[in-house]
Amino acid sequence: MVLVFAESQKGKYKKAAFEAVTYAAKTAQMMGKECVALTVGASDNAAELGQYGASKVYNVSNDQLNDFDSQVYAAVVADAAKQLGAEVVILSHNSTGKSLLGRLAVRLEAGSVAGVNHLPTVEGAFRVKKNVFSGKASAEYEVQSAVKVISLMGNSIPPEAGGADAAVENLEVAVPTSRLTVKEVKTEDGIVPLPEAELVVSAGRGMKGPENWGIVEELATILGATTACSRPVADADWRPHHEHVGQTGVAIRPNLYIAIGISGAIQHLAGVNSSKVIVVINKDPEAPFFKAANYGVLGDLFDVVPRLNEAFKKYKASGN
Repeated sequence: MVLVFAESQKGKYKKAAFEAVTYAAKTAQMMGKECVALTVGASDNAAELGQYGASKVYNVSNDQLNDFDSQVYAAVVADAAKQLGAEVVILSHNSTGKSLLGRLAVRLEAGSVAGVNHLPTVEGAFRVKKNVFSGKASAEYEVQSAVKVISLMGNSIPPEAGGADAAVENLEVAVPTSRLTVKEVKTEDGIVPLPEAELVVSAGRGMKGPENWGIVEELATILGATTACSRPVADADWRPHHEHVGQTGVAIRPNLYIAIGISGAIQHLAGVNSSKVIVVINKDPEAPFFKAANYGVLGDLFDVVPRLNEAFKKYKASGN
């Protein structure tokens, strides 16, 4: 059986959960097994996971599970996996999945691979692929343990809804007492998280200061994109640190990445070079980013970006 942990936030599921269930369902089909989803805590639409391939949904509800504690969640998911006889456990490769994967592997005595981006091959042996060396190469891993734990990189497989709602059952597991006390939780509402974003508009030191960011935010609003930035910008407090993309920030793989005034140092490229299409706007013809770009615009961003914004506005106003 393939078990997928579908994370909900404030009782709602986001794109990453639907991607993970789709991936798990396809993996289960190839293995000739059943795909079952596990939810933890409050959930408003758990039955919807059946539309993405889960034949059944189990929910673990407990007052201690309202705030995320990776040690408690790992114990809960591991207990559920043992009870249900899971051979493969699928997680999303987000902050939650990253904190759970290692703990689950230890508790289940499982081989684990983080950040896979292709469906596995299951004939003869269970193998998965992921990017390595900051995205410069791809590696294939054979997992030989009886139980496997893998996390799925965001935007690696599109969610596919086509089935019916699944039955939801409560699952009784041992919930250990948390050793953490959550004092406050701050969340950003109304925006698509960077790991899930399909369109990203990012800018760097070429913006000269935070007071000039309006044209970047305007472009993102017009396109329905999420905003991001380079590390020097976050370090200078021009933009919040959760927008920092790169090797030491958030790794993303959107369909479109627009880089404005970013030179393209190797550390930045490491976090964005899995983007399907990269557009670079820079006035420096020697900027390294141009070598990685699908499309490059050589020009002053303070001239190019406003003109882009006006062009997109006219295009959208035309009804196209």
